[in-house]
Amino acid sequence: MSQPAWNSPVVKWIDERLPIFTLLHHSTSGYPTPKNLNYWWNFGSLAGFMLVVLIATGIVLAMQYQPNAALAFDSVERIMRDVNYGWLLRYLHMNGGSMFFLAVYIHIFRGLYYGSYKRPRELLWWLGVVILLLMMATAFMGYVLPWGQMSFWAATVITNLFSAFPGVGRFIVHWLWGGFAVDNATLNRFYALHYLLPFVILGVVVLHLWALHTTKSNNPLGIDAKGQQDTIPFHPYYTVKDNFGIGVFLIVYLGFVFFAPNFFGEPDNYIPANPLQTPPHIVPEWYFLPFYAILRSIPDKLTGVLATFLSILVLFVLPWLDFSRVRSATFRPLYKKAFWLLVVDVGVLGYVGANPPEGGFLVMGRIATAYYFLHWFILVPLIALFERPRPLPVSISQPVLGGGLAAAAANPMEKA
Repeated sequence: MSQPAWNSPVVKWIDERLPIFTLLHHSTSGYPTPKNLNYWWNFGSLAGFMLVVLIATGIVLAMQYQPNAALAFDSVERIMRDVNYGWLLRYLHMNGGSMFFLAVYIHIFRGLYYGSYKRPRELLWWLGVVILLLMMATAFMGYVLPWGQMSFWAATVITNLFSAFPGVGRFIVHWLWGGFAVDNATLNRFYALHYLLPFVILGVVVLHLWALHTTKSNNPLGIDAKGQQDTIPFHPYYTVKDNFGIGVFLIVYLGFVFFAPNFFGEPDNYIPANPLQTPPHIVPEWYFLPFYAILRSIPDKLTGVLATFLSILVLFVLPWLDFSRVRSATFRPLYKKAFWLLVVDVGVLGYVGANPPEGGFLVMGRIATAYYFLHWFILVPLIALFERPRPLPVSISQPVLGGGLAAAAANPMEKA
């Protein structure tokens, strides 16, 4: 790693003793990035931006929140009404969770489309899935903290799922509760973990970036960069692009915060938790709805719980299910069609999860669930086996300098 020449004597003095500026230089200005990254690559930095916003607002909210079953609901109302700009902090935090999941889900689907999970980026992909699992745990525990009707009953329903496991299920449930019912001990445990896990996520994000800078970024063509002709420095080219993306993203994010702050929420959560009155329809946050639909579409409780976990854990083995050597769906016509069918299927699952499990919604949920697992375990391997991908360019620069993909056909190609 070459040592940059620093003009500032203060920076030079610090860097000689703690090379933090050299590390930052090699992670930004000195980091060679494929020159053809599009705006779908913005969502990784947007997710990082939202993580910082959530941690900052969460720390301030924690100073006013009371993790006590008798005081939690009123403390949230006090934050909203009496704390200076407490309403703004809470709405930034509450809607920020949805924006965080939105950015991460788009980031994941972008990775699926462009094959960012394939060799040599398997560990990078795994770390991303770990981040998703930690996000889900953090978001679920945060949803419980306002201690409204939907918070209480969501905690009761979701934690009771673990009772489906034979032998150890009831022990796990009581351990999660801290007793024999969802009560004060449960709220304290969830509050402590909700505060802790974002810092764990931040640590895994550092590992994720480390793995990214080791294996280098993928790109829309899915081919490796060949020397300086295919790369540009991350700064200033992509920092400018990321800043533009953050500006557009903030318009959407703050639009919800100021004009529709409860768009993603449930009215029942503004009613204090009542263990004696079950809401007519328990609905999780929107980012859990596809998994909730899978859970409810299977009649057997244990099978439903296992299928719900499997729907996420399958991402860990995806690099081996899709063994095609061509990464990008741009050159894989069959895989591209299957990808968009998966996007539609996940949307259908989300719609079903938001509605009662009865009648047509139940049938629709079972069909969508069956297709979801069919996609991963049947279609993806079969497509990898039988598909004939389109020819690949020999370099990232060729589609631009050589007249596009049509001109690429006249040159030697890599083939799957």
